[in-house]
Amino acid sequence: MTSQRTYFTYILSNKNRRLYVGMTNDMNRRLTEHRTDKKGFAAAYKMTKLVYYETFPSPNGALRRESEIKKWRREKKITLIESVNPNWEELVVEDGSGISPPPLAGSKLSNEN
Repeated sequence: MTSQRTYFTYILSNKNRRLYVGMTNDMNRRLTEHRTDKKGFAAAYKMTKLVYYETFPSPNGALRRESEIKKWRREKKITLIESVNPNWEELVVEDGSGISPPPLAGSKLSNEN
C-alpha cells in the first residue's frame, strides 16, 4: 500500500506579525527547521508561529499557490489568514502525521491544482 504524500503552502508570523510564505512536503520537519536555523529571513525575524496553511496532493499545486500568495499585498495576506484564524493563534502540530487544519470561518479557499 502506498501512502499519499501531502504538500503544504504555509504562512509563518512572529510577535510583530511579519509574514513569511513557504512550501513543504513535511510540515513538522520544516517548522523545526524554522525554529532552530540560524540563517535566513525566517531566522532573522524569528518567524516561528504557524498561522495559516493549505494542503495539496501535488507539489505543483503547492508551489503555484506559494507563488501566488507571495505576489499579494500584505493586506490581502492578512485577510486570508484571518478568514480561518481570526485571532492569529498558533496552529498546533498534533503528531507526526501532520497538522490539524484551522476551522473555516465561512470562506472558501482555493485549493485547486
